[in-house]
Amino acid sequence: MPVTGPATTLLAHAGASLAPAEASRAALVLIDVQEEYRNGRLPLVGVDAALDEIIRLVHRMRQLAVPVFHIRHLGRPGGALFDPDGSGSLIIPAAGPRGDEPVIPKALPDAFTGTDLAGRLRAAGRDQPVFAGFMTHMCVSTTTRAALHLGFSPTVVARGCATRDLPPAGGEAEPVPAELLHRATLAALADRFAAVVPDASSWGG
Repeated sequence: MPVTGPATTLLAHAGASLAPAEASRAALVLIDVQEEYRNGRLPLVGVDAALDEIIRLVHRMRQLAVPVFHIRHLGRPGGALFDPDGSGSLIIPAAGPRGDEPVIPKALPDAFTGTDLAGRLRAAGRDQPVFAGFMTHMCVSTTTRAALHLGFSPTVVARGCATRDLPPAGGEAEPVPAELLHRATLAALADRFAAVVPDASSWGG
């Protein structure tokens, strides 16, 4: 007979640490916090609340002297989404870089592929990246999974992410609501790939 009981993550089965990134080993990586998701062609469900949490998160990390990296997705010039010369590709100012915080352009969902993000993290001695941004099911999920594969120990801040409703696929009749997609994606990441924490309060302050 199969054993039944409370759902348990694979990380818990393995005895892995479920604690969030330590400030001394962390780097905050803000993924695609761009106008396309707020005022452009891809408005997200809950984007304003997520942006408020991102602002709190980046403020706390700066207080703790944690390095901050900004990822900026760039689409095809003249294209419908994330046109490099259009307003949709701009980082939302309230969450934008300060001082010498780098902005790293990318062209794919994974912020590591085709960029120097991994090298920058290693050069800074930061092996526990903290991810927040957009969209939960796309670039946040893909980058978090890649981080584990590259030897990092990632953390994802749940309330600092958001996504959108998706159309049905695979013969299904109903679309997938953003809230369900967001929750399912975070649960999948927490199962094997990352520590998933609610918000910036995980680092005090």
